[in-house]
Amino acid sequence: MKFTLHIWRQENAQAQGRFETYQLDNISAECSFLEMLDILNEQLINDNIAHPVCFDNDCREGICGMCGLYINGRPHGNDDGVTTCQLHMRKFNDGDEIWIEPWRSKAFPVIKDLVVDRTAFDKIIQAGGYISTTTGGVPDANSILIPKHTADAAMDAAECIGCGACVAACKKASAMLFVSAKVSHLALLPQGKPEAKERVKNMIHKMDELGFGACSNTYACEAECPKQIKRVNIARLNRQFIGASLGTDKKKDLNY
Repeated sequence: MKFTLHIWRQENAQAQGRFETYQLDNISAECSFLEMLDILNEQLINDNIAHPVCFDNDCREGICGMCGLYINGRPHGNDDGVTTCQLHMRKFNDGDEIWIEPWRSKAFPVIKDLVVDRTAFDKIIQAGGYISTTTGGVPDANSILIPKHTADAAMDAAECIGCGACVAACKKASAMLFVSAKVSHLALLPQGKPEAKERVKNMIHKMDELGFGACSNTYACEAECPKQIKRVNIARLNRQFIGASLGTDKKKDLNY
């Protein structure tokens, strides 16, 4: 397969970026998108054409959330429920032109080429995405009884890998889906309830402080999330935040 790649190149955060065009031949349809970029970089180095293209990656198994690329106008490319590293070239046609960009968000400044600084997500987690508890022996798994539908909802929210696709997809660069997933998977479980009110207020305030936009209510975040995190978590986040801000003690206002 042959491809024409238009890739965003930017030397550093202060430099002005631009698209550069590269040609690739003999790419296997079974090659992953990141393997295709590896082949490009090998070609650039061997032919002394340009510096290799910088992009984030780590596990290449759809787990770590590092590989965030904006491909042909979609976060992670033209497939549903996958990260960039899980996207394969068989999803494209021979001879296609492919436009590759970094995430576009004030809160995710470009470091170099396709690499962005996602420290903002770490700061949101530091603001409240944890529980405080005494250490000791590990309790039996069944010592705290949790209804299955609650455990399932918490685990579904916990699947968020913090890749930032939700921010990249939102026209307001909102992090509401990410924050709601991190709040939900803790607040739904007994261990997270004691700090639920402070958690939701601290994380939302930190999100606003870091420059993320408000929810656009278009649900592009849900559509593009590689782990298919549901927008119901945003509704739960809003209820929790309102309840915490009003100082309500009603458990039903904080749980669902």
